[in-house]
Amino acid sequence: MAELKLLGLCGSLRAASTNRLLMQEAARRFGDADFVEGDIRFPLYDGDLESGEGIPPAVLTLADQISEADAVLVVTPEYNKGISGVLKNALDWVSRTKGTPWSGKPVALLSATAGRAGGERAQNMARLCLVPFRPLIVPGPEVLVAATAQQWDDDGRLTNELNAKAIDELMQNLRKAAMANCAN
Repeated sequence: MAELKLLGLCGSLRAASTNRLLMQEAARRFGDADFVEGDIRFPLYDGDLESGEGIPPAVLTLADQISEADAVLVVTPEYNKGISGVLKNALDWVSRTKGTPWSGKPVALLSATAGRAGGERAQNMARLCLVPFRPLIVPGPEVLVAATAQQWDDDGRLTNELNAKAIDELMQNLRKAAMANCAN
């Protein structure tokens, strides 16, 4: 079998985001795969923009990346009890493209936050936002990295063994779902 294609979507745009570190850690622990981070720096969704100029090329690229991926990581901070605006905006834009890029796509949700809950509400909201697109959301284990600033070493590697074990199991489950999907 050819190498799996893994796409990562990070709901934080900051270069030093611990959610980006979490996405990269999950990609490493997923194992052999062609990993690409999707770009979600889109203009705010606006129906007038869509009807006047069409869907931005960057959105079409992301929709194609989702379609071509064997599995997707959706990693989000928790902003005001929900997912980030940039992640929601990306989901809104991709929903306007032709086809059904998310349909049946194995997806793993992960989150890292400064608070003690680790992004539980953000993951619930992300799940609600994704469900209409009919992906195969891997049910767990949940990866909720709390107090995220203290969880990483100087090389950007996760230091918390409980979180590392949960990521390993989630990535095993995501890989199994991707391989089963490819076999069909």
